[in-house]
Amino acid sequence: MITEIGAVKVRAGEVLGEFQTLVNPHTPIPAFIAVLTGITNSMVADAPSIDSALPAFLEFAAGSVLVAHNAQFDVGFLRHFALAQGRAWPTFEVLDTARLARRVVTRDDAPNCKLSSLARVFNSSTTPNHRALADARATVDVLHGLMERLGGVGVHTLEELQTFSSRVTPEQRRKRHLAERLPHAPGVYLFRDDQERVLYVGTSRDLRTRVRSYFTASETRSRMGEMVGIASRVDGVVCATPLEAEVRELRLIAQHKPRYNRRSRFPEKVHFLKLTREIWPRLSLVRRVIDDDADYLGPFASRKTAEKCLAALHEAFPVRQCSDHLSRQPSRTPCVLAEMGRCLSPCDGSTDLTSYAAVVRSLRDSLVHDPDDVVEVLQRRMLRLADEERFEEAQVHRDRLSAFLRAAARTQRLSALTSCPEIVGARREDDGRWAVHVVRHGRLAAAGVIPAGTDAHTYVEGLRKSAETVASAPGPVPAATAEESEKVLRWLESPGVRLVSVEGVWCCPVRGATRHLALHDAVNHSRLSLVPFDERRGLPVVHRP
Repeated sequence: MITEIGAVKVRAGEVLGEFQTLVNPHTPIPAFIAVLTGITNSMVADAPSIDSALPAFLEFAAGSVLVAHNAQFDVGFLRHFALAQGRAWPTFEVLDTARLARRVVTRDDAPNCKLSSLARVFNSSTTPNHRALADARATVDVLHGLMERLGGVGVHTLEELQTFSSRVTPEQRRKRHLAERLPHAPGVYLFRDDQERVLYVGTSRDLRTRVRSYFTASETRSRMGEMVGIASRVDGVVCATPLEAEVRELRLIAQHKPRYNRRSRFPEKVHFLKLTREIWPRLSLVRRVIDDDADYLGPFASRKTAEKCLAALHEAFPVRQCSDHLSRQPSRTPCVLAEMGRCLSPCDGSTDLTSYAAVVRSLRDSLVHDPDDVVEVLQRRMLRLADEERFEEAQVHRDRLSAFLRAAARTQRLSALTSCPEIVGARREDDGRWAVHVVRHGRLAAAGVIPAGTDAHTYVEGLRKSAETVASAPGPVPAATAEESEKVLRWLESPGVRLVSVEGVWCCPVRGATRHLALHDAVNHSRLSLVPFDERRGLPVVHRP
């Protein structure tokens, strides 16, 4: 409960007014609170209740910035009672002097950041004593003391004050003018050095606000501090929609390969599993997709994951693993895999073309339509190993199965999207306008927002005519990177999207790999949530009756 509200209104260092009132909590004040604040039950007996005290305070504070020491605590109480009274909480800017002091005041200045300690550091004319008005007056002096210190390092605005961090150097703050010419609009920003080289590419729904954050604090990554120190210019590319901004970011990162971007720099460094088209087909690990009518699984960001998937398929299907080109009737010595029963061994005539082709058909069906054969074989082996308490080996098979299912689900979803010559989707955004995207073979070909008062059909048709021409190509990601196609796919599948038109057939197999992922995601989540025995000392002790 609130027993007192006190506030001081200040502008440019001048006190404009003060507000103070006791509040009747309509409940006995605990003894330790009475000792701490000096407020007793008799003092609040005739005081107004919070129902009348809070509206008076809100009227006094209207249009102001709320400054408090440990502001989350004080403002939290006020918001709670405003909600209880059915009042909309005003959109106050809030500044916490305690949080700011922790970034400014060192241990040499004060032993802690309590209001009483800071009042002594900044020679406050009022000694805080846990009474509302006295504490508010002391907070004014502490705020001015903090602002005086920060003014010397280039912090002059409320935004800079709220986001100040000692990790941001004065050199970084002096470069905040680089963001001034950027618009408040969604898009992509590029940091450049003196030689016009791109250092970093990022995206935001508000270019100017995001870029300013690199200079006003809130950015504490040492890597970014180093980048800002080198930067001499920031360019902005305004985009019609957030999705267009995300896609442009990916393309610019792949084009310039900025040294300070850690992800998406090398989209070409991927791997695929290929089911070859030859007399005796086999699975092969390749770096790119070509137009050879073969079936591909991927892309894989790492070779290690691709090899796990390859091992899972070889567990389920005994196709040959050698890389030689075999004739229709080969006559060679069988390898050790054939002797172990893990290969049909076409090299020594142990199988015929018909039997081998049947296994290949089952393998292809698992890649394209239904992975149940792979799931059944690996789960059976996992259960057998678990029964024998060979849990580490069972885990290896589990990881292989998970790698295969994720790769198959990804390939099936991407292939479904990229096989469509054109998909046009629209969604009403938060501002009420309709965002429209034209997607061709999985690549974003055009993006726009229908202007108010414009005929929607005419606008969409014009957007389609001006969209990028995208040629079809083989493989699950022929016209764009997998990351771009997945971003487009997530948008098309997001709530509220309406399909304006679809050219081609956009569908995934009913019995595809996606239906198995829920179980594997749950298992993975469970593993991540477990705490190893040697780390349990950090867990809180819970006492239960």
